[in-house]
This record gives sequence, structure tokens and C-alpha cells, in this order.
Amino acid sequence: MPVRVRRATPNDAVAVDAVYLDSWNEGFGDLLGRRAASADRLERWYAALSGGDVGWWVAERDGTVVGLVGLGVAEDPPNGTIAELDAIAVAPAHWRTGVGRALMELAVGQLSRRFDEAILWTPARYERGHAFYRATGWEADGAERADGAHVRFRRSLPQGPGRRATRG
Repeated sequence: MPVRVRRATPNDAVAVDAVYLDSWNEGFGDLLGRRAASADRLERWYAALSGGDVGWWVAERDGTVVGLVGLGVAEDPPNGTIAELDAIAVAPAHWRTGVGRALMELAVGQLSRRFDEAILWTPARYERGHAFYRATGWEADGAERADGAHVRFRRSLPQGPGRRATRG
């Protein structure tokens, strides 16, 4: 089944929340604690998908949202010249079916329009995620936060269309 990736809208909030929760709980709920649906988080998704500092995209199969990715400027540490992959999540039933790769390709393409480099933070012991990030061009850079509970991955971005090289 083909994957379609498109910009997320506030109308996607319920589906995005469901994918996020399922992915979180199955992927690393045992590492960081399981999460339950909440009206507060759903409201945060409506707000996030309505605009803001992070751009959101969803992956669909047969009209159903099965994944999401959020992109913005690095916040930890704050740096206007480095991009951050804020979140990437795929419904567990769609793991290892190309949805994550489609979202990552979109992410790298979007980020490379403005940035030379990107970071992401992920749970320290989330080996499934680490393997995916390494397979898609990311490398752990040794940085940690939250007393070592999260590690940072980094990658160079290809020069995007219309962006001139800024390196010597």
C-alpha cells in the first residue's frame, strides 16, 4: 500500500494523538512510562497543528493517518542555525512497512531547504529507534539530557533546492 505524506491540519489532531500514544506506549512505554489519552494533550495537538514553531506532517495509508513527523529549529540547545526533528511516530501496526522512511525522507528534504545540520532527541535505551536513526543517516553525538534518559542524534543535511552552500 502506498504512503501519502501531507501537511497536518487541526482536523488531524485526534488521529495524530492516537498514533502518538500507540507508538509511545509500544515503543518505549516500558522505558519512560506509559501514557493514556487525555483532553489536555488532545488540546495541545489541536494547538500545535494550528501553527507555531514546529511544522507537522502526517503519513496516510488508504486515507488513515498512520504516522507523523514534526520539524523546527533546535531548542535544546537553542540554535537558530540547526534544525530539530521534534518527533517522528508511526502506528505500531505499520512499523517496518516504509512509513517511517517516507516521513524521514520528507523531514530531511524539508529541513535541508534552510539548514545544514539537524538534531533529534530520543530515549537512551530505545534500540529500535536508534537503529532506525542510524539507518537513515543520523549518528549519536554523545550529548545527553534528563540525567541520561535521552540521547541526541545529529546529521548533516544535503543542500536543498534554492539554498546556496554556506560552508567554505
